[in-house]
Formats: sequence, structure tokens, C-alpha cells
Amino acid sequence: MSIAYLVGFRLRDGQRERFLDLLTAVMDAMRHEATYRAATLHADPDDPTRFLLHEIWADHDDVVNVQLHRPYRRAWHAALPELLREERRIEVWRPVEP
Repeated sequence: MSIAYLVGFRLRDGQRERFLDLLTAVMDAMRHEATYRAATLHADPDDPTRFLLHEIWADHDDVVNVQLHRPYRRAWHAALPELLREERRIEVWRPVEP
């Protein structure tokens, strides 16, 4: 069964371009992973510092134990304290199959 992640970001002023550059590189790389299903980045139309990332993966354990530790994520993870004005809000969701 797939798993969905909703990740909310609030950026520091002046960090939008760097945030997008780093995240785009991660998203381009993760699209080649076997357990990747989909990802969409959403921007708040009223606040240029707010973003929501919606990711779908095949396996939660793979995401936690393998995907989050991929080398292509290092620069992204290292930059987060400089990019974000507050901690990411991460929600985990599972599809309901009636």
C-alpha cells in the first residue's frame, strides 16, 4: 500500500530561489527511485514564503531507512536551517480503500 507525505515549509525572507533550486534537484533525482510514485510542490498564492510538498511513495520503511539517506539529499538537508524560518510540518497519510 502506498504512503503519502505532506510537508509544509515556511521560508526565511530571500531564500525562495535557493529553496527551489535545491528542492528541484532532489525531486529530479528521486523520480528515478523504484519506490517513488509521484510528487508535486505547491506554492501559497498569497504568501511567497509558504510551500507544500505532496509526495507519494510505495513503502514507508524504504522512505525512512533508505530514501532520506540518499547522497543527493545531503545538500538539501544541510541547507534547511538556513532556508526555513520554522521546522517543517510533516504529515503522513495512507489511502483509504473502501
